Amino acid sequence: MHQQESPHLPPRLWATFVQKKEKDPKWFDDLMTKYKVVYAEAEAALEKGDWKKVGVLADKNHKLLQDLTVSCKELDDLVEIARKAGACGAKMAGTGRGGLMWAICLDEKSQNTVFDALSKAAPQAWKTEFA
Repeated sequence: MHQQESPHLPPRLWATFVQKKEKDPKWFDDLMTKYKVVYAEAEAALEKGDWKKVGVLADKNHKLLQDLTVSCKELDDLVEIARKAGACGAKMAGTGRGGLMWAICLDEKSQNTVFDALSKAAPQAWKTEFA
């Protein structure tokens, strides 16, 4: 495989992907197939406004990102805190191994509970909503 740089990932992280794919192409292809299914299902759920399903798919996506070793302990801990506090789903975001995650809550009460829990564990936490 040609080891060109990714326009979206830091070089060290891209090198990790390349190494994993070269070491076990079937594993990597299977993971990418699962990712594409989750992506398509999430797109459909977003179009329908099915936030509960989006939450479930966010959890599935985060697991795939963990399998790909893109996540890190700190993000995994925040995702777990959000889930335990009442989020219907949570996942890391960004290019990986950094400090950004998001959670989906179905109502204001659960959003406030999740926000409070994350505020105790993370350097920053924000709330927003979609109309």
